[in-house]
Amino acid sequence: MKIKFKLIIILLLGMIGKTDAQSRDNYNMWFQYLMSAKLTDKSTLTALSQYRSFDLVYDTRLFLVSAYVDYEIANEVKPAAGFMFLVLDSYKSDNTKKERYEKRPFQQVTLGGNIGRTSVSHRFRVEERFISNPDEFIVRLRYLISLRIPFNRKGEKEKLYGILKNELRMNVVKEDPFDSNRLTVGLGIKVRKNSAIEVAFINQLETGSTSNYGYIGYRNSFDWRKKNKNK
Repeated sequence: MKIKFKLIIILLLGMIGKTDAQSRDNYNMWFQYLMSAKLTDKSTLTALSQYRSFDLVYDTRLFLVSAYVDYEIANEVKPAAGFMFLVLDSYKSDNTKKERYEKRPFQQVTLGGNIGRTSVSHRFRVEERFISNPDEFIVRLRYLISLRIPFNRKGEKEKLYGILKNELRMNVVKEDPFDSNRLTVGLGIKVRKNSAIEVAFINQLETGSTSNYGYIGYRNSFDWRKKNKNK
């Protein structure tokens, strides 16, 4: 276990060293907890909380909570609907902060598959963004491709896996439809059968700016079908 945490620290130091040399973007961090729970043989609840900061953990950039339920209508085809609430903290030109709130219902379809032992996921999402201060409404389209690459040999217990993701986000009605592109490269470390710590480097490209993050995440998976059967 000590070796695992030393590996996490080394990776994070390397990620932070790659961030832009900007005054308040030197140590962008992204912390996340994600849980998924099987409700039935076909449906799953996924919930997450997320915190992003400009300067390690001290300068809040964003906080959100989100949840959605999907249903498998065919093999590896899962439509879903969910809701997200966000608190957005950004800096204005006079170096003071501006706080905005966002309510975001969304709908998505996830398609799964495999290339050899590597699992591949395609997610298509439509989200309706209701933002305050000032009031704004934006419809945004997102496409995410995710690869989960096993590092263990076939038949061995999984301890480590690679993470590779890219997501393109586009606004439906705007002069500039491009919103952002987010690239994630990381490593997952299994700590228990149904839980893992993930560390990653995230690069987010927007029009006229680029942000880099060191990412630390913890994920759990549960099976609540047994509880339902015992009722």
